[in-house]
Amino acid sequence: MDDFDVRPILESLFFISDSPIRLETLVEILPESNKEAIMEGIRQIQAEYENRSKGIELTEIAGGYQFRTKPDFAGWLNRLKKAKAIKLSQAALETLAIVAYRQPIIRPAIEEVRGVDSGSVLHTLLERGLIKIMGRKDLPGRPIVYGTTRTFLELFSLNALSDLPSLQEIQPPPAPSERTLEEVIPQGKSEEETSKEEIRVNASLHGGEEWDGAEKKE
Repeated sequence: MDDFDVRPILESLFFISDSPIRLETLVEILPESNKEAIMEGIRQIQAEYENRSKGIELTEIAGGYQFRTKPDFAGWLNRLKKAKAIKLSQAALETLAIVAYRQPIIRPAIEEVRGVDSGSVLHTLLERGLIKIMGRKDLPGRPIVYGTTRTFLELFSLNALSDLPSLQEIQPPPAPSERTLEEVIPQGKSEEETSKEEIRVNASLHGGEEWDGAEKKE
């Protein structure tokens, strides 16, 4: 159909969805169109809502697309919803960072890095849907393997794990007696190669105990 305009349909779908919509799902919903036309419609909507006069934006996040409020207006939104900032303890942030950068990872490897028992922290992160059980490792005892979830990507406004900041970007200047994140979370090494000495993780993904970024459209 030459006169078929996909953009208002896409806008309606993004408006009512409470989670990111994948491109593959949009193609299934819109057989009257095609992938190229849908992507062009998405680009046009994104360009329109980049305008400073708009309070929302179309974001590519967690493998899909979603309307989200712009971070600049979070304060007013919290007044309406009386919402509290999502809080994670320092222990939870440390554990989440280790899982994010080292996944798939088992609990003993996490505890080798942190130097303390992490069972209760992992339970909390599982309850909040930020990490998931990916299976079991072929080792004695068949330990559980952990990884992050789509909820983790949504919370931290990431489209994919490749969008995580590099360790150099989030590493604060270390004290003389402390090790850097690159030593704490070595890239490309197995759990068995991680040092067994007690290590303190000195940075979180967002540099603090609270995350108060853009909220999802409800």
